[in-house]
Amino acid sequence: SNRESIMKSLVFFVFVALASARHYERCEWARILKSNGMDDYQRISLADWVCLTTHESSLNTRAINHNSDGSTDYGIFQINSRWWCDNGKRTANGCNISCNELLSDNVRVAIDCAKRVVRDPRGIRAWVAWENRCEGRDLSQYLRGCNV
Repeated sequence: SNRESIMKSLVFFVFVALASARHYERCEWARILKSNGMDDYQRISLADWVCLTTHESSLNTRAINHNSDGSTDYGIFQINSRWWCDNGKRTANGCNISCNELLSDNVRVAIDCAKRVVRDPRGIRAWVAWENRCEGRDLSQYLRGCNV
């Protein structure tokens, strides 16, 4: 039936959309962060960045979360639309990018925007997950076995 073929194509589309999301392995992500100058950027350790992104997005480039204030968090760093990117709503767009660019497998855009976020006075405290899950803790597990 026509309805069945529509459902099949919808299932296929969802599968393709999920397949295009990039879930990084922890050590691979640590190496990418390091190669992009994130180790000790603004005095923030590589372990802090890996911890933050692990708890914000599970290292998923396509993560999207809608917040109760109407803003949306995008990508592996869960960067907020109200302040940092343009999603077509009123926004400060501090990173001067479209929010959709934060969902790209070209993580350079997201990394550059995260650098911009931590140059702000709040620094890494812009991320609630860092405060709740990483701050003041032993983060050695996030780099264990990675040789970074």
